[in-house]
Amino acid sequence: MCPGSSGSDTESRGIINCDDLVSKDGGEYRNEGTMRVREEVKFVHGLLRQFRVNGNVGRLPLQEVGEEVLSLAKIACPIIMTTLLIFSRSIISMLFLGHLGKIELAGGSLALGFANITGLSVLKGLAMGMDPICGQAYGAKRWSVLGQTYQKTLCLLVLVSIPISFLWLNVEPIFIRLGQDRDISNVAKVYLTFCIPELLGQAVLHPMRSFLRTQGLTAPLTIAAVGALILHTPINYLLVIYLKMGVKGVGLALACNTLNLNLGLLIYVTVSKTPLKPWHGVTALSIFQGWRPLLSLALPSVVSVCLEWWWYEIMLFLCGLLPNPKASVAATGILIQTAGIIYSFPFSLGIGVSTRVGHALGAGQPSRAQWTTIIGISLAFTFGLSASVITAALKSVWGKLYTDEPQILHLISVGLPLLGLCELANSPQTAACGVLTGTARPKDGARINLCSFYFVGLPVAVLLTFQCKIGFPGLWFGLLAAQISCLCMMLYTVTRTDWRHQAKRAEELTAAVGDNDGDEGDLETGLLPSDN
Repeated sequence: MCPGSSGSDTESRGIINCDDLVSKDGGEYRNEGTMRVREEVKFVHGLLRQFRVNGNVGRLPLQEVGEEVLSLAKIACPIIMTTLLIFSRSIISMLFLGHLGKIELAGGSLALGFANITGLSVLKGLAMGMDPICGQAYGAKRWSVLGQTYQKTLCLLVLVSIPISFLWLNVEPIFIRLGQDRDISNVAKVYLTFCIPELLGQAVLHPMRSFLRTQGLTAPLTIAAVGALILHTPINYLLVIYLKMGVKGVGLALACNTLNLNLGLLIYVTVSKTPLKPWHGVTALSIFQGWRPLLSLALPSVVSVCLEWWWYEIMLFLCGLLPNPKASVAATGILIQTAGIIYSFPFSLGIGVSTRVGHALGAGQPSRAQWTTIIGISLAFTFGLSASVITAALKSVWGKLYTDEPQILHLISVGLPLLGLCELANSPQTAACGVLTGTARPKDGARINLCSFYFVGLPVAVLLTFQCKIGFPGLWFGLLAAQISCLCMMLYTVTRTDWRHQAKRAEELTAAVGDNDGDEGDLETGLLPSDN
């Protein structure tokens, strides 16, 4: 049992005590700065009081806080590197598309956006359904559950890739009906056709990546990503320039990159000394049993991911309605790409929080899970503040890395500080989202994303941009409103969590997945939505 799990109020009293940080002599505060600090401390104190009331968390020694930070860093740092490495391959692909010509670049950009909306976001969201199951099963030492969940997720993603592939094969008339140029639509169709092997490769990669990282094994993917990226440029040159395959070669090069990633991970799980293999506990019948828990988590997860990803595509569409659409779309594309780079940091931290929370709940340690949540969200707030300061400082410099067009540079300098403010809210809400994943509550995340991005952010963006005539900044104020509302709802949901109840749900969830002979009622046990 973790320290402080007895839950007594006297033991938990000393987490943060306002009285220890303010004057005790009864005197008045002499300046506004001191009063502001006092108010901020009271806010944090109230937030942690909610944690203590709902989860009865006790003290955690400073040494264990440091150990938890290191544990999160060991998971998050390799994921940050991996995310940046995988992101770099898209930049390389865009460079080769730009080398081919303006039409090829426009068609490739259109195809990449469509692929993200209809394919990659769907696969990523579905794969997230296995994260809470595997994380909690690993903490509970139910090893066979990991292999069986990996098996089902792999089959699910491969099956979903089939209709997506048919959509990509017939995408040209869709683009034309939406008003896109015929030449650009044709290039996009060719590119997507030759990206179908990439789609299937991603369907294989996502379950393996989740299988490893829910065990805290993130370095293997980083090593594989380094090797794949080293080969990516030579493969592009071979296919695009030397063999003169053009757009087809760029699509196939992406598929080769994902193939190299999969081969690297396959070699690792085959020859490594780690006792857990993805085929551990898998039987001929296990593929047909126990689907309900996975689907009940995967479907809300994919909705949550798609709602957030699609919002950025809507932003690009709205930019096309502004007075200077070319500059607005270009600036927004650069800012979204910048946001993707920044997002890799809180995203990786969120994965670490999800993994550690899942392990703690699976092991029956709700107090440990709660402290992981507090530490993770605190780190995310720190990073969000750093990102906000850095983006504001670089507002006049960053755009020059991409273009020398004055209008685009002006829009980037206007939007970058707003992007930084968005990250100030986005970072902690991403960490809080990791808590919801670790506690197997993706439905809460989907509801929050729907309300914040589409019931708050989108109306604010449209109202400010077009009705109030603010223009380009209005879109980013809309995103800021969405992120702030998302953060508030996430924090409220997390602070109201009953951690002992979540530990009980974790026990029931892993039992439901592992018990293939259980009836349907048993399979739903622990997956019903909670008020907490």
